[in-house]
This record gives sequence, structure tokens and C-alpha cells, in this order.
Amino acid sequence: MKVKENKSFFLMQFGDTPQLRVLDFLIGFHFFDYPMTEIARESNVSYNSLKVFFPYFIQSEIVCKTRKIGKSDYFKLNLDNQFVRNLIKLDWSLTKRNLLPEIKEEIGA
Repeated sequence: MKVKENKSFFLMQFGDTPQLRVLDFLIGFHFFDYPMTEIARESNVSYNSLKVFFPYFIQSEIVCKTRKIGKSDYFKLNLDNQFVRNLIKLDWSLTKRNLLPEIKEEIGA
């Protein structure tokens, strides 16, 4: 597994757990769908760990299956789920809250 150099504001705020890493990755790329192997790799979570909690994400409709290519099922965030939409808003809010002071400082405002 690769080590992520910079943690997102989402992970800095809520902690660095496998479930949150997966959510952080899926929030960042919520327009795309991925097979579980790629979700695990890009989230820096072992595939075996992902298999433990991912069925709960599906059952609670946080993620939804979009298609099947060969033997691989593809999943993405369920943008019809209000909880997921609120998570995306929260992520943007954290990003803005943490970046705006830096931007204002740089431009001398």
C-alpha cells in the first residue's frame, strides 16, 4: 500500500480509519465508479478490510452498484442519498474553512 502524503481536511477533522479513507476517496471522485480493488488501492485500505465493511455501505445505500464489467462490480457514492449529499457538503465546507484564511493571507486581504 502506498502512503498518502497529505491528509485531506476531512480525515484531519474526523480521524484516519479505513472506513473514512474510503469515504474520503469516494467523495473526492464522486462522479466516477470503481471496482472494489481500485477503491481499496486508492484509499490505501487493504482489500480484506474493505470486504469487511463495504457490504454495510451497500446495505445502507451509501454506495450503489453501477455496472458489471467481466467479474468486477463497479460502485460509486449514491448521490440520491441525503446523507451522502450532506457528507459532500461537509467536505466542501471543511475545505473552504481551511483554505480561505490561507488565500486571504497570500493576497494580503
